[in-house]
Amino acid sequence: MKKIIFLLISLLPLVLTAQQVRVKNAENNLPLDLVTLVSNDCGSSAVTDVRGEAEISRFKGCEEITISRLGYRTLNLSYADLEQMSFDVLLEKAVMTLDMVVVSSNRWQQKSDHIPYKVDMITPDDIQFQNPQTAADLLGLSGDVFIQKSQQGGGSPMIRGFATNRLLYTVDGVRMNTAIFRSGNLQNVISLDPFAMENVEVLFGPASVSYGSDAIGGVMAFQTKKPLLDPQKPISGNADVRYSSANKEKTGHIDLSYGGKKWAGVTSFSYNDYDDLKMGEHGPDEYIRPTYVERVDGEDKVVENEDSLVQTPSGYSQFNIMQKLRFQPNENWDINYGFHYSETSEYGRYDRCIQKKSGTLKYGEWKYGPQIWMMNNFSFEHTSSNALYDKMSVRLAQQHFEESRIKRNINKVERNTQEEKVDAYSINLDFNKKWNNHQFFYGAEVVYDDVNSKANDKNIETGETAEAGSRYPQANWGSYAVYVSDQYALNEKVDLSAGLRYNYYVVNADFDTTFYPFSFTDAKNNNGALTGSIGGAYRPNDTWLLRLNLSTAFRAPNVDDIGKVFDSGDGIVVVPNPDLEPEYSYTAELGVAKIIADIVKLEGSFYYTYLNNAMVRRNYTMNGQDSMMYDGDKCRVQAIQNVGYAYVYGTQLGVECKLPAGFTAMAQYNYQKGEEKIAELGDDTDDEMTPMRHVAPSFVRAALNYEYKKLKAQLVFNYNSEVSYKDLSYTEKDKAYIYAIDDEGNPYCPSWYTIDLDVAYHLSPMISFNAGVHNITDQRYRPYSSGICAAGRNFIFATHISF
Repeated sequence: MKKIIFLLISLLPLVLTAQQVRVKNAENNLPLDLVTLVSNDCGSSAVTDVRGEAEISRFKGCEEITISRLGYRTLNLSYADLEQMSFDVLLEKAVMTLDMVVVSSNRWQQKSDHIPYKVDMITPDDIQFQNPQTAADLLGLSGDVFIQKSQQGGGSPMIRGFATNRLLYTVDGVRMNTAIFRSGNLQNVISLDPFAMENVEVLFGPASVSYGSDAIGGVMAFQTKKPLLDPQKPISGNADVRYSSANKEKTGHIDLSYGGKKWAGVTSFSYNDYDDLKMGEHGPDEYIRPTYVERVDGEDKVVENEDSLVQTPSGYSQFNIMQKLRFQPNENWDINYGFHYSETSEYGRYDRCIQKKSGTLKYGEWKYGPQIWMMNNFSFEHTSSNALYDKMSVRLAQQHFEESRIKRNINKVERNTQEEKVDAYSINLDFNKKWNNHQFFYGAEVVYDDVNSKANDKNIETGETAEAGSRYPQANWGSYAVYVSDQYALNEKVDLSAGLRYNYYVVNADFDTTFYPFSFTDAKNNNGALTGSIGGAYRPNDTWLLRLNLSTAFRAPNVDDIGKVFDSGDGIVVVPNPDLEPEYSYTAELGVAKIIADIVKLEGSFYYTYLNNAMVRRNYTMNGQDSMMYDGDKCRVQAIQNVGYAYVYGTQLGVECKLPAGFTAMAQYNYQKGEEKIAELGDDTDDEMTPMRHVAPSFVRAALNYEYKKLKAQLVFNYNSEVSYKDLSYTEKDKAYIYAIDDEGNPYCPSWYTIDLDVAYHLSPMISFNAGVHNITDQRYRPYSSGICAAGRNFIFATHISF
């Protein structure tokens, strides 16, 4: 604490001459974030932060500065005009527009109507108003991302039929995916703090040219709060508290920003405590929790649940710390350092805790140990109109991940613990150069992951511990890439884009055959991949936007694909397969948007993806045997294999309508369908197909919004369609315990709906109160492929203070 106080005091003198612009909503005088300021004649750009402020010293002398934000009237002012306005700008609500500024498409700021694919943005306003408990819930706010959960401490996004290691996460431009990101459901995204976000962008479709392996279905780019140089207001901050009734959530957050002429910083801390989650009253009886296992006097007892709607065990806690520092010695250099740390408590894997064997609960305990994520990120940007670049960005990052799995069969004294640690290092070099009507983006990336895995069996009565078979081999994974892309402004109406990336990856793994009878002791998997994209955006006028994009993407086998050993379900064990090859996708996407009479906006995206050499889990043999003993049971052997091909197609539709008296209405509809070849390795004659595991059911999100001065309200309707037994994937049919049962005795996922109401009132520009009730009709439901039911009727109360 003394060090923090000393740091704050030392930064107070740095409060002199950097110039800030302040942008507010003309209707209620509240600050506007994500307002873009662009000057083509000066070659400068800036974006306002959550306080509606941006540093614009580099704009001095500019004759024309375009100030714009989605949903507001665009202003064109000179720097002199801003001076006369004392750098206070009021934006008025406007008719609908088709553009917004995004950075995830190529790592640089760019207007969304100039790129050939769909991008969604989630703003701090959305986050503050709708109060997502985790970063997974935050992604669900987009209305285009489906979230699966195996336990309360989790959340695995599904985008256009792809999920887990076929989607890419980035934090401040740093790749978060590691060499042990698996094809099963992931919960790593909960390590991120929604309160620390400046904005979140979801890029739909392949993005391997900019991001490399894994970016097949999309990229989720998280931008955390950036320190602001602000000598006029050197100290500012935010504080939040929140309570939710369904899991007795108790959340607190505070962040402090401090800035001067050349130095700035942001300190953020959040704490969340969640009790066991209560499901809804109305829904399938298969979902209720009548009993659970409790350790009593040295014995496992199956005890009656006092409230069968409470999902025991599912509670957990988490804290997040972020510290960022910024140094800007002059207008050409911008140097940043970021430190992130997140840690959860232990938490039960609920879907395994409800699993049964021989009519009784199978496990005495099954939980994840603390999930830890730490990142050090050092970056600098240089602006200089030279022969090589106009802007250069260099980013060095080091990340550390820890996770563990702890399980014990009921009435057994041996507790198995598997621990994994990954140290990830990355270097990114990105350049931006404008030449005539061309905007070139090029760069290079180096990624290296070191995987350490170990396991032990502990007798919980005697305390004796013995080494056990680890989940992964001791391994490392490396990726080395270069890329180039060009955006060509053919004229004011047409932008064309094209890009290429070459990626070379290396996997080295050493297997311990002490516990598993592998026929090999090591594996090396090296290969290269060339990917590309070409597309265009056409704007016939201010009310039409047409997009077309053709792209390829790839996913290189990682350590999880090649070397994992784990129990995937009843009677199945997955074993290593060191002979995997990369999978490649080929995607075509058509997008269209139209504004009608300045009050209605229609959007549609239509896509088709073909996945060749697809890596999926299928039956396998090891040493000529199709089964092996694992955890005391004889299990069918499976492995990740290149099965041949898969495909997915679908559409994303949206409509937004401005209504009288402060009302707006919107709706989003997602439909997707995908199948993959069911044949096992080497069988090219069998064309039988099975539904792809991560193709979500069609879903709808519709909302009616109302705003009047300091009051904002939103009524939301969510709907998910049924997934019948015949439409369940090859692997989901093995997990009947997480599904309802249809009239024929088969597992299926029923359709469901919820109705939510949120209200916010700004008592002043500094203080706001939020209240909401979600799942008003108290529906009991499990989103597709989820192991835990969603919250029942949930009352939410929150307070936000800015200072």
